[in-house]
Amino acid sequence: MFVRVHSGAVVGIDAVPVTVEVDITGGGLGLFLVGLPDSAVKESEQRIRAAFGNSDRRMSGRKIVVNLAPADLRKEGAGFDLPIAVGILAAQSEIRTDLLEGSMLAGELSLDGTVKPVRGVLPLADCARREGLRRIIVPAENAAEAAVVEGIEAIGVRSLREVADYLNGVLTIAPTAAALARTPGQSGLYAEDFADVKGQAHAKRALEIAAAGGHNVLMIGAPGSGKTMLARRLPTILPPLSGEEALETTKIHSVAGKPGAVQGLLVRRPFRAPHHLASRVALIGGGQSPMPGEVSLAHNGILFLDELPEFGRSVLEVLRQPLEEKRITVSRAKYSVEYPANFTLVAAMNPCPCGYYNHPDKECTCAPGAVHRYMGRISGPLLDRIDLHIEVVPVPVGELAADRPAESSAAIRARVVAARAVQAERFRGIGGVHTNAMMNPKMLREHCTLDSASRALLERAMERLSLSARAYDRILKVARTIADLAGEERIAAAHVAEAINYRSLDRESWGR
Repeated sequence: MFVRVHSGAVVGIDAVPVTVEVDITGGGLGLFLVGLPDSAVKESEQRIRAAFGNSDRRMSGRKIVVNLAPADLRKEGAGFDLPIAVGILAAQSEIRTDLLEGSMLAGELSLDGTVKPVRGVLPLADCARREGLRRIIVPAENAAEAAVVEGIEAIGVRSLREVADYLNGVLTIAPTAAALARTPGQSGLYAEDFADVKGQAHAKRALEIAAAGGHNVLMIGAPGSGKTMLARRLPTILPPLSGEEALETTKIHSVAGKPGAVQGLLVRRPFRAPHHLASRVALIGGGQSPMPGEVSLAHNGILFLDELPEFGRSVLEVLRQPLEEKRITVSRAKYSVEYPANFTLVAAMNPCPCGYYNHPDKECTCAPGAVHRYMGRISGPLLDRIDLHIEVVPVPVGELAADRPAESSAAIRARVVAARAVQAERFRGIGGVHTNAMMNPKMLREHCTLDSASRALLERAMERLSLSARAYDRILKVARTIADLAGEERIAAAHVAEAINYRSLDRESWGR
């Protein structure tokens, strides 16, 4: 008997339909898998045979041919175990095909017949909806994730026996209900709060601007001055994830097999903090079996690089393209995939090898020229792509011990959300542009016009700080965000002056 079963393969952060074709013929013995399967798919025969035996099922002794179509697309992972096993049962006339025709299946089989969770279920559910299928049958642990997609039933199963009974109408399994995600504005979602940070008014202001306009930030300061503490609180002042952002972000984490989704959807903006020993592939993505890297896992959130100069030079240089294009294309001989990478870069570093250059109380012990060589580990092109360079000064003991309440994240977030609303209206109808940091040169000319005083101020700063043309554009973008926070329609000289102040750590003016 010949049977078709619907499944799918993940490519990038989306899925493409795969048809599992099973044919049982009279000649020969054994199971033959064709259709460009990888090693994990080829090994499914042994898992399926053991699962059949432990589920009171028998595999036909006749020749079984399983084709995974389209044949020119490489099939990877153990998620094809369940559709292959169900296809064999249907070809043996042990499963009805009426429910099977409108269903997509994915899942890994254990030797005892239980169904184990797999990665990439959310893109598979979206693919099933696009293909016009009514339901997707997945491991119970993945059902909440699949239920996020509207217009399709998510059926969670725990064993091969359950799947067979469900498809035969013997067992009723209610579809998993899609849970509504909480918004980041609700209390209890974040343990951190800017109210915990004493002092650091200058750094807090810079991070508020970064959150409002989507700008990249470099914090430089002595050990213990609060750089990491500030960075970890930046997500608490970002606007809540929209439904579209939450779905896209969860897709990436689903493909990568990362935990973090609550009831199917991510409810917090990602905060990724890779170690400085991370490789280029770990940061950008790729590998023998393509996977999203840290820049994609930080999509719609924060990528925090602590101890920036300790990262390898080649590792840091690969950030230049995604910082500009907000996506990353991984091309290899056998594949090419594209992952979104619209993240805000937050970096932190010491000012010198000993950490105490420009410290108000402690003396720097570095040799002459060491500060400049230390800063030289970060290339000029990368620094150009960082909008805000801020110096984080240690907080005096008296201020740390004071009981004065600091401004909360909720109060700061309200101003950020208001500024983002202005930008949403400004860029309405323009695809791929949501914040001031994403403006192209044409938009800069339209939305960042300067009066004569502001223009003269910016020209003087360009000459004195030896800034590049890219830095000029980024100062305009930051000034536009400062004006938005102030509720001003036009950029004033004060906004430009504050934006210039955040370029004070450019390599031409630091460590000389």
